[in-house]
Parts: sequence; C-alpha cells; structure tokens
Amino acid sequence: MRRRSSSKPSNVAEGAVPAEELKQEFPPIKLPIRPPYPPMEAKAVDEIPRGDNWQYEPKWDGFRCLAFRKGDEVILQSKAGQPLGRYFPELVAALAKLKPAQFVLDGEIVILRDGHLSFDDLLLRIHPAASRIKKLSQETPATYLLFDLLVDEDGLSLVNKPLSVRRAKLERLGKSFNSKSRHRARTPHTSEAHDQRSIRLSPATRGYDIAQRWMTELAASGFDGVVAKQIDCPYASGERSAMRKIKRIRTADCVVGGFRYASKGAEVGSLLLGLYDENGLLNHVGFSSSFTVPERNKLKAILKPYLGGTGFTGHAPGGPSRWSTERSGEWERLAPKLVCEVRYDHFSGGRFRHGTKFLRWRPDKNPRSCTYEQVAAKGHGGLRELLAA
Repeated sequence: MRRRSSSKPSNVAEGAVPAEELKQEFPPIKLPIRPPYPPMEAKAVDEIPRGDNWQYEPKWDGFRCLAFRKGDEVILQSKAGQPLGRYFPELVAALAKLKPAQFVLDGEIVILRDGHLSFDDLLLRIHPAASRIKKLSQETPATYLLFDLLVDEDGLSLVNKPLSVRRAKLERLGKSFNSKSRHRARTPHTSEAHDQRSIRLSPATRGYDIAQRWMTELAASGFDGVVAKQIDCPYASGERSAMRKIKRIRTADCVVGGFRYASKGAEVGSLLLGLYDENGLLNHVGFSSSFTVPERNKLKAILKPYLGGTGFTGHAPGGPSRWSTERSGEWERLAPKLVCEVRYDHFSGGRFRHGTKFLRWRPDKNPRSCTYEQVAAKGHGGLRELLAA
C-alpha cells in the first residue's frame, strides 16, 4: 500500500484491507458485458509514440475502475476485478443520478486536493469501517475521470468498435450529464469550499506536442505520465496490444544515512536514503538496491570510511517487512556525508513508494541541501485547467 503525503509517519497501514479480502461476488446486472471484466491494459515504453493513428491521454495516479449501470444498479469494479462501490459511495450515487440509465464506462478514480492528485487519500478509503468511509467521502470526495465507453446508453456493446468511434460516443454521452453530478464539499485541508464535478471526461488529444507538454507542465501535480492509444483498434480487454504508457522520470538527491547487507553473503544489499525535514532531522525515505555484482563489490569500500556515524536523526528504518521476510532488519549507520542521485516513480507518505534506481554520486551537493522540497507535490493551475472542460 502507498502512504499518506506527509513527512510524518504514516498510519495508512493501520486497518488496511488485504487485497484478498476485497474479493467478492458481483451481483447480476443485465448488460452485454458484466463484471468482472478485464480492462484494456498498456505496454510500458520509454517514449511517446508518434503518428496519426495515436490518441494521447493523461496517465492518472489513481484507481482504475470500470463502472456498470443498469437502471438503479451501479457496480464499480477495480482493475483486478474486485468490487469498489462500498469504498466510494459518493461516486455510486453520482453515477446513479446521471441521465443515461445504462452504460459501461472505463476510467480512473482520483482525489484532487489543493491542485494535485492525492493517491494517499484514495488508500484511506480501503477500510472496513463504513462510518470512516462515509466521513472521508464527504471530507475528500473522489472524482471519476472517464476515458472510454464500452456499452452505450442504448445498451449496445462498443468493445469491437475502434477507439475513434468509442471516444466520439463518450464525448456525446458526457454532454448529457446533468448538473446533479456537481456538488460542493469542504475539506479540513482547505480554507474555502470548492466546487467539484464528481464525474468528468478525461482529456484526450491527437497532438504529440500537447502530450509532451503534459509530461513536464503537470509534474508537480502528481501527474503520472501519458497514455497513447491506437485510434483504429477495438477495446482489447485484458491485453496490452492497443495501448502504451509512458511514465515520467523523476530524480532526487538523497543522503545515504545507512545500508543493509545482502540477505546472502557479506556484500551491501541496499543503500538507505534520507532527506532533511524543516527541523534539520534526517529522515529515512526509502532505499536503492539496483546494483550489479561488480557495483556491489565496490560499494563496501566506498561506505567503509563513514561507518559508525549518526545515521538517521529523524525517522529511522524499521525491521524487515512482512513481504520481505528474508531481509535482515539490522542496518549499519553511516555519517551523513554521501549524496547520491536516484530515479523514482512516486513519492508519498514521506517515502519513495517503490525502490529507487541509483544513478550517480553527487559530491558537488551539500547533504543539507537534500530536503523534501525537491519531491514535494505542489498545487498547479495547469491541472485545474486541464480538468476544467
């Protein structure tokens, strides 16, 4: 699970529901396709593809979701084929109030906070207590961003139609959404009420240059990259043939506050990374273990002069994860002198969400300059403008 965006310790793991506990039977629904239905997936590539046959869309940092509606029945399905409706009651209600009485939509559930996407607030929803879910649905209401239409308002399946046809029908459907999908909500994290449509059409463009700008201009908003879809392809359920995803590359300079030995042998297994907070404390924020055997052999000599230092003066590494039971919980402290540059995909909850990729040492960097500021998500007007349509 990913963590809440803060430099303080995260409590998201408390009460988190294991994935296997989310699995339930879906109720029957009279539509041409029914849950669980595998959504179309994307193949990861390094660059945005060019050509007249591509449509570009933002890659959102949220929960992929298929929405099924037939009359009063609304079902939300996760990418993994699990029910999501109980965790997002405000979206179920909003979809039930839309003018079309039947459809199947493909989209992404996100939470917008102070101009950026907050995956951490999404994670707080996956909780067994209905009272907590209800409270959070009012304080931090979710938004459903639509990017594909699988069954139209006449109950006809569109999965065998090309994307160009599906997108045109989706845009027409979007125009029929009534004003009831607009609601007002106040959160404890903002000073004033904000007007937010809970069901929105995700932007799409045929312009390569626009897609390139999305990769840079929306970086601080939690934007995850770009998705490219072939406009002449049908909906490739469960396949990666018609869609590409291009993730943004982000780097950060971190202090090496310690290391762990490899589970086997006496070589260095991972570097433990730190950032300084506003109080001048060095907090553990993640690790980097992407080293070749020759590189690992060199690391011990590089780290040896700094052994026995203060290590992390703020949040320190814990013991072994329950997912990595073979890894020792013990770690060696280092003097906070070494700075390295790492590549990462997401930073939330005061930590890198996944392991980072070591890029290079930065002897030109003062360790004290390695602060949270370089990874902090800030509000960005561009995201509001992008979703304003």
